Amino acid sequence: MTMAARRAELGRAAAMGAVAGLTGVAVATAGEKVEQAVTGRPNSYVPGRTLLTLLGRPVDDTERPPAWNHAMHWTTGALLGALRGVWAATGIRGPEAHTAHTVVRLAFDQTLENTTGVGAPPSTWPAGERVVDFAHKAVYSLVTGVVADRMISPTLRSQRGTTSH
Repeated sequence: MTMAARRAELGRAAAMGAVAGLTGVAVATAGEKVEQAVTGRPNSYVPGRTLLTLLGRPVDDTERPPAWNHAMHWTTGALLGALRGVWAATGIRGPEAHTAHTVVRLAFDQTLENTTGVGAPPSTWPAGERVVDFAHKAVYSLVTGVVADRMISPTLRSQRGTTSH
């Protein structure tokens, strides 16, 4: 396969992965709304405040920007879905990929939230909040991964380097 053909295939995989990521966001958001109805947990506006801060508009902790929250959730879901799509095309698939993608999803959010100063490290949160956040991110990654693995064939799976050295 030529490099141009490989790049084109990676682009297709990223685009399909973005669709898978949007599907993951939709399912995780629906699950979160059910969880909130049961637990009474309020919405978090940290994602929206993070995005506004990244865009150069620092906000205080009382601001509740729902449209910016959605923009952050859906954009992040599509972006990290594109990554998962590339993984699926290159043979990084299945349960191990779902688990690794959950870690990437958590790390991405925490990196942005903490570098902007909008969020705090999960180690400072109450245990119950960590469990809920991690569970919703795991649902996102599982759904995104299952959809990506079904939509995208591992056409770029390498047979080289089957050992780590």
